[in-house]
Amino acid sequence: MTTTSKNKILDTILSQVSGKPSFMDMRNSSIESLQRTGLPAIKNEEYKFTSITKKLENSISDFSFAKKTNLDSDLVKSHVFEGFEGDLVVFNNGFFETELSSLSNKGYVLSLISESNPKLLGKIASSEKDPFVALNNISFEAGIYIKVPKNQKVEKPILFFFLNQSNEGQVIQPRILIEVEDNAEVTFLENSISLDDNVYFSNTVTEIKVGQNSQVHYNRLQNEGKNAISVNNTETDIHRDAVFTSVVISLSGDMVRNNLSLNLLDSGCEGNMYGLYLLNGKTHVDNHTNVDHTKPHAQSNELYKGVLADSSRGVFNGKIFVRQDAQKTNAFQQNNNILLSEDAIVNTKPQLEIWADDVKCSHGCTTGQLDEEALFYLRARGLGKEQAKGMLLYAFTGEVMDHIADEAFQNHIVSIVQNRLGSNF
Repeated sequence: MTTTSKNKILDTILSQVSGKPSFMDMRNSSIESLQRTGLPAIKNEEYKFTSITKKLENSISDFSFAKKTNLDSDLVKSHVFEGFEGDLVVFNNGFFETELSSLSNKGYVLSLISESNPKLLGKIASSEKDPFVALNNISFEAGIYIKVPKNQKVEKPILFFFLNQSNEGQVIQPRILIEVEDNAEVTFLENSISLDDNVYFSNTVTEIKVGQNSQVHYNRLQNEGKNAISVNNTETDIHRDAVFTSVVISLSGDMVRNNLSLNLLDSGCEGNMYGLYLLNGKTHVDNHTNVDHTKPHAQSNELYKGVLADSSRGVFNGKIFVRQDAQKTNAFQQNNNILLSEDAIVNTKPQLEIWADDVKCSHGCTTGQLDEEALFYLRARGLGKEQAKGMLLYAFTGEVMDHIADEAFQNHIVSIVQNRLGSNF
């Protein structure tokens, strides 16, 4: 990392956070970490194919923190997807908007992190693991804390609705901490959209604790403006006999980096990770996933798929660790891609590191074009070329969308995908 990169971004941001009174130990240790390592350069192996620091230097003007923009209930309602029935948690440039949200609080409690002072904050997502976690640690202002008590089933989904409309070159830093206690069940949905095409940098950190014998679904849709730069760190601690399922759908943006980590901390737990990136133009999406098996008799399933057109670029780097004590582990990982253009690029690297000797683990990846024989078969039965292509691509992507937990959210995403595929992007 060059000195210029550190000074241009970090010094500007650090000058804005001095004097924040809360969580000083976490903030100070994160400042020390950032000053020591800087933001990731292209030499950083974890960011080898995604030069996001250079992108930020070239695209963000002043790195000032975004403030709330003018929103009203009619505007919010106009952007909520059709058929949604659940609780709505609205974020205005990363700030929780109480008056624009719709909360029943049935089966859970929501509060500001600054008011609840949760002990878990910063304990699940490590600032040493990724510099952008440290950056959020020192900068976030109005994060939220959700707690689902023991034996509670939250009947309706909770939607985190991020509405971003910053001035040119500003920084948005949402923070979410979720604690699901034992024998509980909840579904979270997340939708991020841009209200204009301004350049901004969104740096989100979500920490999730999944208690014993609990079930948590977390489904995310990224559909931001073409100039949005976004980093998302989601880290989960999964305990005995618990199940956590993630679905990440990435459709647009300038440069998007998704870091998703599942820490399987006890026997009988299960982690599922599904992802779809449907890219065109010059959109760049990088999915980095990590599954850490630490105890025996746990399982993980991972399937990510990409469809890339024009000059878009996709990156997939999936890591599975099976520790020495994690006997009887069952782990599966697969990444499949279809390139619709000679200029589209995908870099894929599934990784598997095993220290145990009694496990069932597999991983793999494929990259290619549409099946010409299948295309010919459909056209021979009266379908036009574009219709046949759209049908094959939808069949390819549908396997991921089938895992979306909420029917209305699934229908919304399917509709967007079908329209994109039908118009060939």
